[in-house]
Amino acid sequence: MEHKPKIAIHKFASCSGCQLAFVNMGEDLIELLQLVDLVHMAEVGSMAPEDQQVDIAFIEGSITTPHDVDRLLKIRANSACLITIGACATSGGIQALRNNADSGEWMRSVYAKPEFIQSLSTSAAIANHVKVDFELWGCPVSSRQMFTAIRTLLYGVPPLSLREKVCQECKRRGNVCILVTQDAPCMGPVTRTGCGALCPSFGAPCYTCYGPAEGVNTASFGQRLIGLGLHPDQVARRFASINNAAPAFSEATRLFAGEEGKS
Repeated sequence: MEHKPKIAIHKFASCSGCQLAFVNMGEDLIELLQLVDLVHMAEVGSMAPEDQQVDIAFIEGSITTPHDVDRLLKIRANSACLITIGACATSGGIQALRNNADSGEWMRSVYAKPEFIQSLSTSAAIANHVKVDFELWGCPVSSRQMFTAIRTLLYGVPPLSLREKVCQECKRRGNVCILVTQDAPCMGPVTRTGCGALCPSFGAPCYTCYGPAEGVNTASFGQRLIGLGLHPDQVARRFASINNAAPAFSEATRLFAGEEGKS
């Protein structure tokens, strides 16, 4: 019997939305499971030990506890290829907003016995702790991205990293720019594509779900948003969202939060 490559999908601090994106492949999932052996994925009840040798390990979620670090090191040591999926794994996720606060102080304000809480002071991306072979951005990651990445790797070819802006996807879809025509604070000019320009296609502004695009000028774009009538604090909050810990967005957050302090 021909050996099937072993695939594992591991969960850390997250909402499980990226695992559901895998399940939502539909018919593509049936095709994929003819080519690979899915040995670990909590959402479908497949729970092989985390130290089992696998060909590809997908990681969902950020690192927030000492136990997470131990698990991650074990998974990395037993994976030929490690791929992070989604905003939490690639940049720390929405929970990385805690990185800008005094974690000890807020734990004392929430828990009666904070000494029993084992938590790191930050919510960190997987790449902050171990070598990552490839990243799939998004909140959640798209099913098409995951399917394409696996099929590409099975052919021995590195997956293609799409870093162009959502604006380019809008042009391909024939969308009218809502930033220009409606003065809507759309984040498409600084956000990487991958969603298929989903929100702008329905007249809603982009929310930075897929993280920073390549070569973005966040300072200039933030000034454009201020020109639309947004307060500097509102601009900072636009960047301090799903991928707030991504360097380009965290720098923009600090910049415009500082501008608010000057006003």
